Amino acid sequence: MLAFMLISLFLILLSGFPMFMTLGLTSVLVILGFMPNLNPTVIMQQMIDGISSFVLLAIPMYIFAADIMTRGYIATRLIDLVKAFVGHVYGGLGISLAGACTIFGAISGSTQATVAAIGKPMRGSLISSGYQREDVNALIISAANLACLIPPSIGMIVFCVLTSVSVGELFIAGVGPGLFIFMMFSIYNYFHSKKLRIPRTERLPWPKRWKSFKRALLALGFPFIIIGGIYSGFFSPTEAAAVSVLYAVVCEMFIYRVVSIRDIYDVALSTGAITSALFILISVGQAFSWLLTYARIPQELTMLFLGADPSPVKILFVVTIFFFFACMFVDPIVANLILVPIFFPVAMRAGIDPIHLGIVVTLQSAVGGITPPFGSNIFVACAAFNESYWDVVKGITPYLLMFILFSILIIYVPEIATIYRLFFFNN
Repeated sequence: MLAFMLISLFLILLSGFPMFMTLGLTSVLVILGFMPNLNPTVIMQQMIDGISSFVLLAIPMYIFAADIMTRGYIATRLIDLVKAFVGHVYGGLGISLAGACTIFGAISGSTQATVAAIGKPMRGSLISSGYQREDVNALIISAANLACLIPPSIGMIVFCVLTSVSVGELFIAGVGPGLFIFMMFSIYNYFHSKKLRIPRTERLPWPKRWKSFKRALLALGFPFIIIGGIYSGFFSPTEAAAVSVLYAVVCEMFIYRVVSIRDIYDVALSTGAITSALFILISVGQAFSWLLTYARIPQELTMLFLGADPSPVKILFVVTIFFFFACMFVDPIVANLILVPIFFPVAMRAGIDPIHLGIVVTLQSAVGGITPPFGSNIFVACAAFNESYWDVVKGITPYLLMFILFSILIIYVPEIATIYRLFFFNN
């Protein structure tokens, strides 16, 4: 049955069907062919259950808030702020780009929105300053993926819906790894720019830095309000998403006055279209993952790849490898929907911290966004920058290696992901 399922998945996908149809048709074929006593209507029941979680309400609101901010001044003021403080060091513009992506990721939760909002306005200034085009393209799509780890993260929300892990805990656990990778990118850009002798910008005096800080103060309020509100208990992670929309509307419509009612209408339509496609995928993925569990496929794959009594390190390496290759070909959310139900029970039986596992999985989603052939950020950059596929991926190797190195590191040093417990949730 497992072989039939895999062959059906590939054949239907190669026939040109979208992913949600591929998962749905495969589920129905397996039931009809191998489970005659099971009513196929169970697929519809599982699809409804898949999108019944209250936590999922956060996804369209974070998408909506990110779209509003992309059209306004917030992204630009974040860029100016980071450039004011680090633009004068070697690799300063590259570090500024990575820093702006990190901060915007803490606002939007979307890698694609980060590519468009931060990468598009900064790309030209980096190239004109002496950076090579392929290096700039690679840095943009790589740094944008920090939005996978820095809360709020849509990928983390999907993982928590599938596993019932605390969204709030996983959010705060992602901060450390996200900042760690940002530091790796910054150190690389410092030495790489110094080697190429890329000119530095003028060091700004402190009054001008202070002015940039004041201009970006409202934008910086986003992560403090969202994260602070969650961990103070003032509102839940889902309610935080609604607060982010309200904050974006107030900033861009009534304070900066660059987004109009007509713009809000257009953004709402765009958000509705994206959310509809995403929720259809999540619902069908829930049905497919239920079928995997019902057919005991996780147990079969566990015995095949892990053996009878696998160690936690071995499980995490296998999870990393599976997600790495899966995200090369399908959207990370699809990989989560298929693979998380397979590996999560195994990891829990081995005593792996669910938060640690969530960070490992989310990290591979970030890697998948820049990994050829089908990394999602690659295609967003091709469209946003009007660049060829090869020009976008040509410089990706050093950043991909840094992601892989950190993936290995976090398997052996889970404290990078769980150090937050020294300050939060320690009761």
